[in-house]
Amino acid sequence: MAVKSKVTGANFLKRSGQVKEIEEFFTNAKSAVFVNYKGLNVAEDTIMRSKMRGEEVSYKVYKNNLVRIALNNLGINELDDKLTGSLAIAFSNKDEISGAKIIAGENFKGKMNFEFGLLGKTVLQKQDVIRLAAIPSRETLIAQLMGLLQSGARGIAGVVNAVPRNLAVVIKAGKK
Repeated sequence: MAVKSKVTGANFLKRSGQVKEIEEFFTNAKSAVFVNYKGLNVAEDTIMRSKMRGEEVSYKVYKNNLVRIALNNLGINELDDKLTGSLAIAFSNKDEISGAKIIAGENFKGKMNFEFGLLGKTVLQKQDVIRLAAIPSRETLIAQLMGLLQSGARGIAGVVNAVPRNLAVVIKAGKK
């Protein structure tokens, strides 16, 4: 005979509140990265959480069934079969890559494994999350863009200045 668990009103309300909390995290986050955290010790976890707070990344561990319910409530059903094992979720609120970059960083490389992710409501496979983590930071991309713009302006200035200079060389050569 199977034993049925007794669901009390308080337990139901607590779980219902957790599902709403999870839904809010997914709704507010620009991306969410799911990782297997089994290789991380307490000291490394503390360092990682500190780095994540500085980058506006929320790192949470929830029961997979509650995450499944929250995602289904948001219309995301593709991850139902992937929500197994020891999973943690890094919700990136500032930009899309922060959570993935921190997890892929030197301190945690090989200790945590990317499983899959979400970019908005788009499901990312493991390889997609790894590519996301490899994207340079916003500041680096801006610096690279500024460098390209400056080099283009220098090139234009060089061409514009070369016309009169070359004309002078041609005229001088013609006088000889």
